[in-house]
Amino acid sequence: MIAKWSDLLAELDGWQEAGDVATFWWRDDDATAPTAQLLRLMSIAPEIPLSLAVIPASAEQELAEWLATCPRSATGSDVAILQHGWRHVNHAGGRKKSEFPAERPSRAVEFDLAAGRARLIELFETRALPVLVPPWNRFDDSFLALLPLCGVTGISRVQSRSTDQRSAGIIESNIHVDLVAWTSGRRFVGEEPALGALVGHLRARRHDVTRTSEPTGILTHHLVQDEATDAFLEQLAAVSVAHPAARWLDAGEIFASAP
Repeated sequence: MIAKWSDLLAELDGWQEAGDVATFWWRDDDATAPTAQLLRLMSIAPEIPLSLAVIPASAEQELAEWLATCPRSATGSDVAILQHGWRHVNHAGGRKKSEFPAERPSRAVEFDLAAGRARLIELFETRALPVLVPPWNRFDDSFLALLPLCGVTGISRVQSRSTDQRSAGIIESNIHVDLVAWTSGRRFVGEEPALGALVGHLRARRHDVTRTSEPTGILTHHLVQDEATDAFLEQLAAVSVAHPAARWLDAGEIFASAP
């Protein structure tokens, strides 16, 4: 689907006419250290809550220390830490990459999940939410029952869910708009395609085609983000924050109802 900014405004107007509010959230993956790219990301749309998916095994103490004084901390905007697997290592052989494919022994998966959770608590304390973001957004459903055993109560992947059903007592809130064109030079996917995915998911929610309670998720990767992506995010923030039928959620709100 291809869309323009006027289409997004029209869709938000539709939510307002229905007496409802369109919710969004922003997730950025692969954080490990306070890099120049991460600093640039933090400066974009500081009024919007940001969730950083941090790779536990590679995470540096300096990242935790820097977050306490980063620009977003000064504005009071929330920065949540999510668990980006354990080592971000592929265990899927020749198939699509996954750190947690079906063939991995459950004991190994449980060890990785628990180790990752413990490392993030050590570094970030209460800022580290019990939410798993599996690398490459793949996590075999057969392992969902292991998550609560490891102190994890939420998961975020890239897919739409058609119902509100939960798996193994885990609340799932996913991403629906990936701003990186991974097969085309890792550049910005483009304004019209990005808006098309955004408007398409909002419209599906408004018409009850997909799960209406799941906020529309935006995904970035600061390590490969270009200036065109920055400009898109700034414009998206300006349009959405100003609209009475749009609201950005922080991850704490989204996953608060997890058991």
